[in-house]
Amino acid sequence: MTDSKEQEKARYEKRAKSNLDLNILDSKNRDEDYLKPPLDFYNKKISAMRGNLKVLELGAGMGENTRIILEKGFDLVATDISLSSLEVLKKRYANFSNLEIKESDIESLPFKEEMFDMVCSAGVLSYGDPDKIRMEIFRVLKKGGTYIALDSLNHNPIYKFNRYIHYLKKERSISTLERMPTLSTLDSYKNLFGTIDVVYFGSVVWAAPLFTKILGKKLFTSLSKRLDILFGVKKSAFKFVMVVKKLQ
Repeated sequence: MTDSKEQEKARYEKRAKSNLDLNILDSKNRDEDYLKPPLDFYNKKISAMRGNLKVLELGAGMGENTRIILEKGFDLVATDISLSSLEVLKKRYANFSNLEIKESDIESLPFKEEMFDMVCSAGVLSYGDPDKIRMEIFRVLKKGGTYIALDSLNHNPIYKFNRYIHYLKKERSISTLERMPTLSTLDSYKNLFGTIDVVYFGSVVWAAPLFTKILGKKLFTSLSKRLDILFGVKKSAFKFVMVVKKLQ
């Protein structure tokens, strides 16, 4: 395991152990309104899936984005590199019988080939070697299966600068900056899986601290969504939701 990965694991372990010590199990996503459209769309895509599906969630953490999968009744295996985070997740969703947790490195998944009908992840793709992650998802996904991902894009210089500030504050490792998804990353998924559908979000989210004070959060959120659609944003986007199907 690389030093950067150990650094990330230690950071998440520390946070999760603090939650366990304080018995804090409610780890809901508390993003501002203008940051929620991509998460809402991600949940919508998961909610639209049908059938008795066996699902793998990568980088599940403390379960911030897990509830929608469990409430759909899917047979879920939630994985993360931080076992303490998974312990928080398991306690939080103790009432669900369709949940299994598994400590796992996303670069080397401990599962057989073509084991899952669906794989999901939110904010995970920069936490390992992009090629290894992509090939592991492809390997464990059944033919005809679906991978749904919510993640950040690494083209907008404003967002890149903000991430670098977080690195300087020791809130993320340098490898996560270097491995942040790009349009080329998305092309690599299309080439491997055979089909892809991507929606981009948040080209002007960087302006939120100023303009939410002027326009209000709801109006700014609505304006941000309209601008994304109007200009068909790609490289300027903050987030994306990707849906790929394994055709081979």
